[in-house]
Formats: sequence, structure tokens, C-alpha cells
Amino acid sequence: MTFQDLNLNTPLYNALDDLGFTVPTPIQEQAFNVVSSGRDVVGIAQTGTGKTFAYMLPILKNLKFSKQENPRVLILVPTRELVVQVVEEIEKLSKYINNRVLGVYGGTNINTQKQAIAEGLDILVATPGRLYDLALSRVLQLKSIQKLVIDEVDVMLDLGFRHQLINIFDLLPERRQNIMFSATMTHDVDILINEFFRNPIRVSVAVSGTPLDNISQNRYSVPNFNTKVNLLTHLLNNYETFNKVLIFVAYKRMADRLFENLNTIFRDEVCVIHSNKTQNYRLRSIEAFNEGEHRILIATDVMARGLDIDNVSHVINFDTPEYPENYMHRIGRTGRAKRKGRSLVFSTEKEQEAIEAIERLMDMKIPLLELPDVVEISTELIEEERPETKEHYNPLKRRQDEDAPGPAFHEKKEKNKKVNQGGSYRREIAKKYKKPKTRGDKNANRRKNRK
Repeated sequence: MTFQDLNLNTPLYNALDDLGFTVPTPIQEQAFNVVSSGRDVVGIAQTGTGKTFAYMLPILKNLKFSKQENPRVLILVPTRELVVQVVEEIEKLSKYINNRVLGVYGGTNINTQKQAIAEGLDILVATPGRLYDLALSRVLQLKSIQKLVIDEVDVMLDLGFRHQLINIFDLLPERRQNIMFSATMTHDVDILINEFFRNPIRVSVAVSGTPLDNISQNRYSVPNFNTKVNLLTHLLNNYETFNKVLIFVAYKRMADRLFENLNTIFRDEVCVIHSNKTQNYRLRSIEAFNEGEHRILIATDVMARGLDIDNVSHVINFDTPEYPENYMHRIGRTGRAKRKGRSLVFSTEKEQEAIEAIERLMDMKIPLLELPDVVEISTELIEEERPETKEHYNPLKRRQDEDAPGPAFHEKKEKNKKVNQGGSYRREIAKKYKKPKTRGDKNANRRKNRK
């Protein structure tokens, strides 16, 4: 099948010709008629198979010209970088179509975005947090939304966007088409579908968790962080093979630590992105890596989710991801558009359970490679790897294996052992301390008490 068989319109054919695309991917082929029908759709396909075009081609074909100010298509994505990327993809397809596209996300001036919205638009691409802020300000009206697309929904749920998604659903008109695309189907995603989708048609070109055949996978068993750095340095010295490398780490602190180690060896070849970096820094780093100015990009899971970067030769999992679905998204950054790709994962003894979970999800074993002889096995451990030290003889610090002391308790003093005597007690006090017969005559009162 070619794109000519999808019955597109001339402006879309011209845009696809400019891009050099002639044959749709399986998900684009199978999703086109389903999305065009107006029914709710859930699409499952591996990362790198063209999911953005899969939902945008039928939407753009059926989106008629309009001068109305409120958006008719809403696309929700989890990260700012993905907003920028999806807007660029839509603009490529809309080269010969008269429509208005806008991307909004947090971390930038909201007033500038309010002005752009007030000028009118047809398609809005947004992160959930900034979209909800704009909707509450009443500048953005969602009453005209006809199609809602949720891209990378599993990431949104992982990031804690569930409540914001539900609040956004409440602001949307009931009569709308819901479209969801993801590379993995988790239990939380399934719950969301059952709550808000109306008898969705499921389009699946692969079982959730199936890796692409064109990505070769291998793993190394490595004892610690510093040995991982030594192995990574050895591999990256092969410039011809490792010509464009995306390295994934578990968290921000690890990303900065690895960047400091690699930047001393491969200066001006390494860049890093994570959520503590400014938006402009992150976008510049991605652009520099995409255009080949930097050979190595270090990233956390959230930052690189869904990014379409051309010709990544290798994805290296410096840390084994805790969730196997994240591994699928990571390796999907290479081998895009049917190109060959390679994935490597470094795993310590503590990360073996995570490796086994990944292999169960993929229903395959990741081949184990021997460490090269030239790689030095380090015995130096970083702070997170060192065992917890116990101070056995510190009299001021109680050992964990000692019995915990009970609650503080002491006998009450006699004067504090009072019993609530109710009304009788008040009457006894009143009898003892009567008011004087004459106001202010204390002496008369004392004489009476002596009697």
C-alpha cells in the first residue's frame, strides 16, 4: 500500500511528496480509516513507527477551513519537548493547508500564550498543566473541541497527571472523538480508557512491549558506577561505530554526575537534558544533538520520551530502568523509520530483577556480552553504592537492632491526682469562700469563717 491508497486530499499529498514519504507504516495504514470514522480509538504501536502521522493525517484531511477563534482539535502530550516536536510535525503536513496551530507548555510566559490564543487557532498542542491553567483563566475556551488526542498517555499517568486529565475531561464537550496512542498499555491506562472512552476501536500492530525487529539488543553485567563509566568510555572511543549516542540514566543527579565524568574526556561532544535545566537549554541541547554538533546526549526518561531524533546509532541504558515499559520507550529512540539500531544496557547485581522484568515483558532474553579485557574493574563506590555504616560503640546513637524504648512514663504527683467531683466540689468551694455580707467587707467574712 502507498499513501495514494489512503484517499487523502491534494494538499496532504503535496506535503508528503515534499517530505519524501510514499509508503505508510503499518500503524498509519491501519489507523487511517478508523480515526476518519469518528469513533474513539486506542492505538498501540512500537515507538518510532510514525504514530503522530497516524492520527494527524485523517484529522487534517477532515478538518475544514474555519475562522472561528476557539480550537477544534486538542492534542495532549507529557513534556514540553514533545509539544515542540508535534507542532513541527503538524506544520510539515499543513504546508499547503490554511490552518492555525499553537503549542503551549509551562516554564514560559503565560501572557504571551494568552495573546496567541486570543488571535484564534484550529489545533492546540499542550501539556496538561499549562492547558488547565489557561482554561481556568477563561482565555481558552474548550467548548468547540471535536477531537481529543492523548499521546504517550502512560507517561502522563506516571508523572501524576491523572487528576489534571480528569479535570480537563470535565471541561470538554461530551460529544467528541477520543484518540489515544501509546507504545505500551499499562493497567492505569486501561482504567482511564474504561472510564472516559465510548466503545473504543483498538488498533494494534504489535503486542504491548514488543520491540522492533530492526533493533539489536545486548547487555553487560557491570559491578558499579565507576566501572560503568570505564566501559562507556571504552565504547565511545570507537567514533566510527558510536557516532550518535543517546544515554539514559535513572535520575537528574546521576545525569549531572555522568556528564561531569564524560565531559572531561569528550569535551564539546556531550550534552545533557533533564527537568532542572531551563527550557531554552534543553531545546538547544536536543537541536545540537539532532544536527550532529554533539555526538553524545545524556537524558532522563521523561525528557527524551517521544522525541524523534534522526539516525541515533546507539541507545545505551547506563542504568537499568525500574519499569520495563520505560526500557521499551528508551530503545525506541534508535532504529526509527525502519533503520537499523543498537541498544545496550548496563546492569549491576542489584538491577538483575529489573532485567528479568524487561525480558518477561518482551518475552525474550537480552544476550549477555563479556566485559572487554581493557576495561578496568573499579572498586571505588559512589555514595549511593556504599553500604550503610553502623556505629556499634556510639553511646549517643542507638543501634537499629536494639529494642526500641517504650513510651515515657512516671507516677503523677499527689497534688495532680485530682478527681472530677462535678457539682458537689463546686458547692464545697462556694461554701468555703462565701461572698461578704457587705460588699468589700473582708473582715466580716473572716469573722464568720472563724465561727
